[in-house]
Amino acid sequence: MTRLYHNICYNKFMNITHKESLQKQFSDFCRRNNPKNMEIAVEFFTVFGGLDITLNMDEPLEKLIEKHILKEYRFLRNDVSKLTTGDEKYHKLLSASALGDRRTNSSFKRASFSFDDGMDLVEELRDKGFIKLERCTEDIYVSDKILFNAPFLRFWFAFVSPIFKSIRDKEYKEFFEIYNNRKAEFSNLVFSQLCHELVKVLFKDDKIYNIGRYWDDEIEIDLVAKTKSGKKIVGTCKFTDKKLKKSELTKLKENCEKAKIEADIQMLFAKKGFTSELKSLKSETVQLFTCKHLKMLYM
Repeated sequence: MTRLYHNICYNKFMNITHKESLQKQFSDFCRRNNPKNMEIAVEFFTVFGGLDITLNMDEPLEKLIEKHILKEYRFLRNDVSKLTTGDEKYHKLLSASALGDRRTNSSFKRASFSFDDGMDLVEELRDKGFIKLERCTEDIYVSDKILFNAPFLRFWFAFVSPIFKSIRDKEYKEFFEIYNNRKAEFSNLVFSQLCHELVKVLFKDDKIYNIGRYWDDEIEIDLVAKTKSGKKIVGTCKFTDKKLKKSELTKLKENCEKAKIEADIQMLFAKKGFTSELKSLKSETVQLFTCKHLKMLYM
């Protein structure tokens, strides 16, 4: 790739981090690359979302990562450094968040920052358009979570930045060992984010005015939303190669009871669909969605 290409890429990247919603990023990605299906779209978007490049979607994801990211490390590093001003403290905090549970307290601890110093860095990174803070949907005392504004940024600081020396030296074995061990888990957050965007589309006639996640020290609920008419929606999002079972619905209901959330609608989102037993429970209050429904985000 030429230096000119990367200048163009950087300018587009700046617009994304400051202005473009995740739905817009995903829509642009799909229109540009025309993925065969939404499963592939999510997997590739988890890595490349936020980069203004065209991919050959017939090639394996790992090959495209090597071609467009690892072999282009020097150029991309310079572009990312322009956004972060090359500040090592920023890089430490971003990697701590990308590799951990995203909670501010645990990210600060992992990066060896005090709470006050960590929050100062968070505010600076928010101003730069790198991240935003995600708050629990319910009014409880719990640490906020750090959310990257573009999937590629999270990918970079989880898998590239922490082992940059081997990648710089064109030795990719360590990268692929780490990446393949965490690939499935890593994709689930972006899938969950896209499901949030889908819910907004599905309820356009009863507008969603609050949507997010619930977490405390014991449980997490992937989706909690409230509509204009007052309906409470909860959901589970699983980007795994196994069909979701009835037990996932049972667990969702149990978690809502523990969190004292009274839901009107339960929504389950799955990569590979649902068992027959779970499908038989589908109703107005139990709604099931697969990856293919994400196409609604760019129709």
